[in-house]
Amino acid sequence: MSLRLYNSLTRSIEPLEPLEAGVVRMYTCGPTVYDRAHIGNFRTFLWEDLLRRVLRWQGIEVVQVMNLTDVDDRTIAAALERGLTLQEVTAPVIQQFFDDWRTLGLEPVEHNPRATEHIDGMIALIEALEARGLTYLSDGSVYFAIERLGDYGRLAGLDPESMHSTGQATGDEEYDKNDPRDFVLWKGGLRAEEGDVAVWDSPWGPGRPGWHLECSAMAMALLGETLDIHTGGVDNLFPHHTNEIAQSEGATGVPFARHWMHAAHLLVEGRKMSKSLGNCFTVPELVERGHAPSTLRYLMLSGHYRAQLNFTFAGLEAAERSVRRLYECRERLRAATGLATSGRDHLGSAASEARAGFEAALEDDLNVSEALAAVFGLVREGNHCLDRASPAAPGGVDDALGVLDDFERVFGVLGLRDREEREQVADLSIEVEQLIAERVRARASRDFARADEIRDRLLSRGVVLEDTPGGTRWKLGGTPSTTSTE
Repeated sequence: MSLRLYNSLTRSIEPLEPLEAGVVRMYTCGPTVYDRAHIGNFRTFLWEDLLRRVLRWQGIEVVQVMNLTDVDDRTIAAALERGLTLQEVTAPVIQQFFDDWRTLGLEPVEHNPRATEHIDGMIALIEALEARGLTYLSDGSVYFAIERLGDYGRLAGLDPESMHSTGQATGDEEYDKNDPRDFVLWKGGLRAEEGDVAVWDSPWGPGRPGWHLECSAMAMALLGETLDIHTGGVDNLFPHHTNEIAQSEGATGVPFARHWMHAAHLLVEGRKMSKSLGNCFTVPELVERGHAPSTLRYLMLSGHYRAQLNFTFAGLEAAERSVRRLYECRERLRAATGLATSGRDHLGSAASEARAGFEAALEDDLNVSEALAAVFGLVREGNHCLDRASPAAPGGVDDALGVLDDFERVFGVLGLRDREEREQVADLSIEVEQLIAERVRARASRDFARADEIRDRLLSRGVVLEDTPGGTRWKLGGTPSTTSTE
């Protein structure tokens, strides 16, 4: 498989060619942990998880860094507003983030550095830029002078001179800069209100790092001066990633990342996410509404990462149907593996065709729509063959299961559904056992009306009771389970 990916830097689809054969070093811009991440954030993290899984599926070792921004203007403002330390604000948010991460089935990455753990490296990076004459000091803060770097803005397709003429700035307008295009590297000066929250000593006086600087320092500390892939949301492209390139390459003189990739925004019911609109949903909010994590994951992976994805509740219902079709087909195929097979091998041919289509789609800039189409073509053929072949299984069952296994390794949906099914059965089992115990007590007290009511209630849930000399047994569309009651 020759993976071809869109490179935001060159604006073209290019073969992925890592610096070291068989190893991809990837940096992911992680969350700013002042508040719980929403589904818009997770759209990007899920796509990056899919990219990681595709690489690993193809036998490539992935060394991924995803930072945690635990010091910036927003985290400090939250700490000051609540009268807490920075760590007291960020620690519970970090815990919530990884709770949601696991709920959606994302793979753990190799490194999750916190910005506050790399202050010394950030200071060293500023010193390197200072030695190359790319900085200046103003009121205790250190700034990057972009006019001294000739190709600033190429990632975003910006002309530095046109930026100057339009007065376009980079998000640090509250600081005193010589040029509105410049960005802050070290935020110093008189900032008494932050003294007990986030201030470190430096050669330029007390202060704290600029947001852009943090990612460059952490990425190069853990992955080296040149990365294979740098990812993030499209909102990071400018100014954040643009400034990362300027300060990283300004300090080292070598390319910072060979491949830049960006995910488009998530819309909700066709509208931009906004707290004022009440559509900044979090993962727990949607799960509380009854939407399975496997369904959420499937929906947010079902569109191409470079196209805006419209998250709708109708779309969630369709995603649930899709996940159910995949899951039920896999279970039918698994059940058929122990049966004698017929000589006809239409399913094997369909599996080969699906595998080829699946791989070709993914190697074409992660074309998930075509990849899913190939898999669902196999699901249709698999169900058709199973319907016709009963009681003997069609040939090619193992081949079809192999394709679904590959689908799972990349999309990570069926494993989540397995977990949900186990949890549902476990929850039901507890409830059934409690109701059976209540029924036993009702019968012992000769309250047969209540005993019959409990039996009917369970029957309406698909639970069938069987009273035996050894106790009451129950079954749910399958093998009975003996309760210890009675």
